[in-house]
Amino acid sequence: QVQVVESGGGLVQAGGSLRLSCAASASGLSVNVMGWYRQVPGEQREFIASITYGGIINYADSVKGRFTISRDNAKNTVYLQMNSLKPEDTAVYYCNAIRGGYSNWGQGTQVTVSS
Repeated sequence: QVQVVESGGGLVQAGGSLRLSCAASASGLSVNVMGWYRQVPGEQREFIASITYGGIINYADSVKGRFTISRDNAKNTVYLQMNSLKPEDTAVYYCNAIRGGYSNWGQGTQVTVSS
């Protein structure tokens, strides 16, 4: 089992920046893919970005050029640098860690962008 813990959410004005962190505690097998998703109440969870152990990165079109995902494999930690934030980025952000074919989710961290 992998425990996933996010941190770094908060309130920021439009145009500002936030950095989210996610630590996945795991022993044995490495965590293959780590990623970020977000969800607004009443809507489906939305993919934001992912990064593999080898460094292959994918972004949703809605965040390309504004968000940057990075990873520290030694710490099983993934980061999401969010710049030029918009009110529509307001959501609960969830970290996901896939290991051994199993998907593990964190509890989420709230990001609120005021206009």
